[in-house]
Amino acid sequence: MKVLVVGNGGREHALAWKIKQSPLVKELYCAKGNAGIWQIARKVDISPTDIKNLVKFAKEEKIDLTVVGPEQPLSEGIVDAFEEAGLKIFGHRRSSAILEASKVFAKNFMKKYGIPTAFYETFDNENEAVEFVKKMGTPIVIKADGLAAGKGVVIANSEEEAVNTIKDMFGGRFGEASKRIVIEEFLTGEEASYIAMVKGDKLVPMATSQDHKRVFDNDKGPNTGGMGAYSPAPLVTPEIEKEILEKIMYPTLRGMQSEGRELCGFLYAGLMIGEKGINVLEFNVRMGDPETQPIMRRLKSDLVEHIMDILEGRIESVKPEWSEDYSIGVVMASAGYPGKYEKGKVITGIEDAEKDPDIVVFHAGTDIKDGNLVTSGGRVLTVTATGKTLTEAKEKVYRAVEKIHFEGAHYRRDIGDKGIKRLKQLGIE
Repeated sequence: MKVLVVGNGGREHALAWKIKQSPLVKELYCAKGNAGIWQIARKVDISPTDIKNLVKFAKEEKIDLTVVGPEQPLSEGIVDAFEEAGLKIFGHRRSSAILEASKVFAKNFMKKYGIPTAFYETFDNENEAVEFVKKMGTPIVIKADGLAAGKGVVIANSEEEAVNTIKDMFGGRFGEASKRIVIEEFLTGEEASYIAMVKGDKLVPMATSQDHKRVFDNDKGPNTGGMGAYSPAPLVTPEIEKEILEKIMYPTLRGMQSEGRELCGFLYAGLMIGEKGINVLEFNVRMGDPETQPIMRRLKSDLVEHIMDILEGRIESVKPEWSEDYSIGVVMASAGYPGKYEKGKVITGIEDAEKDPDIVVFHAGTDIKDGNLVTSGGRVLTVTATGKTLTEAKEKVYRAVEKIHFEGAHYRRDIGDKGIKRLKQLGIE
């Protein structure tokens, strides 16, 4: 088989790394990828959102399967275009991708189908939004309606911050994405990511994971695309998983199907688990980043085989095998991220870090310039480790992180701590 991966980030490197291991795969391509992906896949110099030329390339190269990583091309109709051209592709059609592409749609959808989520209102008028905040009080959550690369959510802790955020969003901070906004109650608890491969009204759960959205330790600072993750997530007990499936995942599949928006691809529910039960913070129509990285480290079975079975109507036969080891990923980011940051900083030490067979470094914002590996994005690398315990995996990953250097490198030092604390409470670790 010839397989094409679409996307440039750490999620796509992890998917490509796993796909490359399949005995079914003869040749692997990536559009556009990054310096890490280009070590294992042929670079296709086409943007992930240049759908017309991606279709042309896939037809000419006789690509047997395309796997889409990021949300943008899904929301712009890449799957529709590939299917119209008779090409196999794993991902959601444009009509289904709206579940992530519009937070207004997602919140109204959840309300309609009784899927638990925070109390909210939607606004396209600045003054009405400000009045609502004054009535509700703070802390409060303000979300841009459209796609904003994981940065369109602000938790405002004061009225002044909330009002400034509203003005900022309506003032064009995220362009078209913030022409409408959602304002919702602030929920307390612990976040978890629940991801499944889905088709129609059926699903195959992936391993559980927990992401860390805030840029600084102890969940301080602004939201990012994600600063680290681990799998499995001790927070998601078998009882909680049963509730997630019964109250969230299956109702979402059936609801989307009844709307004529049948899902087929990865479905991600970002959850808050706390005093008010299990609530959906957001839906994503693709794997999470950085959750994909530790999840792929634990997947023992053949991802390509699973995807092909789902596309060919055999989802009931898909039974992923998971390592019993814990896996953890720590994001190394550029100084200033998620705000402004510089590019072109030389990266060293990856080979040294990967001398440990339990370490795999996935690239995100990397490029090759004048023969050097350099930074080219906000999130630069995800360093992953596996271990028999979460504590062991954490110790390994931070030893590896310390061996990797680029000017201004920033990373959280507490990835895994929540899970370790919970396991100790359960007497497991």
